[in-house]
Amino acid sequence: MIKGKDIIVMGIQAWDIEIGSNCKNIAAEFAKNNRVLYVNPPMDRISRYREKHTEKIKKRLRVKKGLDKDLIRVDDNLWNLYPKTQTESINFIKSKMVFDWFNRINAKRFTKDIAHAIKRLQFKDYIIFNDSSMFLGQHVKELLKPSFYVYYMRDYLTKNPYWKKNGVRLEPKLIQTADCVVNNSTLYAEYGQQFTEHSYMVGQGCDTSLFNDQLRKITIPSDLKSIPKPIIGYVGFLSSRRLSIAILEHLAKARPDWSIVLVGPEDDVFNASKLHEMDNVYFLGSRNASELPNYIKGFDVAINPQLINDATMGNYPRKIDEYLALGKPTVASATKAMDYFKEHTYLGKTPEDYVELVQEALDKNTPDLEHKRRAFGLSHSWENNVNEIYNCILKVKQHSA
Repeated sequence: MIKGKDIIVMGIQAWDIEIGSNCKNIAAEFAKNNRVLYVNPPMDRISRYREKHTEKIKKRLRVKKGLDKDLIRVDDNLWNLYPKTQTESINFIKSKMVFDWFNRINAKRFTKDIAHAIKRLQFKDYIIFNDSSMFLGQHVKELLKPSFYVYYMRDYLTKNPYWKKNGVRLEPKLIQTADCVVNNSTLYAEYGQQFTEHSYMVGQGCDTSLFNDQLRKITIPSDLKSIPKPIIGYVGFLSSRRLSIAILEHLAKARPDWSIVLVGPEDDVFNASKLHEMDNVYFLGSRNASELPNYIKGFDVAINPQLINDATMGNYPRKIDEYLALGKPTVASATKAMDYFKEHTYLGKTPEDYVELVQEALDKNTPDLEHKRRAFGLSHSWENNVNEIYNCILKVKQHSA
């Protein structure tokens, strides 16, 4: 464990982001034993004008004008910095040399704000934890001179068109610059190992207390109780980019005696799919995050029917932890990331695989298997995840000594 240090967390998600954030969870865990400065990404020129009517941009403009504070205390050991700097929007630039020149200017402006906050907070000998900011992060080690620089990979960003354009050549340089690279997927860890010997898989955290039915009473919702069993269920966003409608349709057709229950918002493709015409498929719509454990508890088998593609291959599926923490037999697509869970799940690739594996999961479930799943799922707390990050930092420091 690392205690009593100063840690700067920067990345591609702001503290005031409206969705859940690994980086925020990690920062909050860091702050239990260290002083932490969480730095929001700076406002860029295009966003300033495209999103000028949003509260997000209005807030940053007030900070820029000095009307709102740039440095806010979130908790006893945790501060959030809104950079006053406006960076240039440069991803449209075709010339690599010109892009890199402007990127360095952006980094100088950005780190100047961070340096001012460091001085006010009297941070010393600080660690920088960079969550996927592969462009601005290029020059952070040089400009801020941290005692240790960690790069965190939790998504295959270079498969995204925005990041791919310059990230394919720049992210490897950043990985080589960092003292240590930590990853929530074996796929990303192996990618990082092409450029540094210090690229490690640290897993993923989860708010396990929400899914621990030994600590809190979790009751099955009334709308689920009225659905015929067995219930084969999924919770989460129904995205046609990530989930296989073909697998769900085949499950429903092959086994009309099973109830396929889908809990979460759906995109337009899902909304227009034949699934809505099937009598044994139930769309329950969006639910508050705090209600999801109640629905999972009512499933007989939990599923994650992902497509196997660049968007999913290495992506850590946090919902698997949630399913397992409640002891549920779980069937999922055999992505690289799912290797981490293979001892506790049933993995398949085709619609036919899913029918066979769901039946196997139903037939072979036992109290002993439920206990083992719970223990595995509940072990993936944010505390344990951050301890793995600490261990990697200490390991590299000992190696360098």
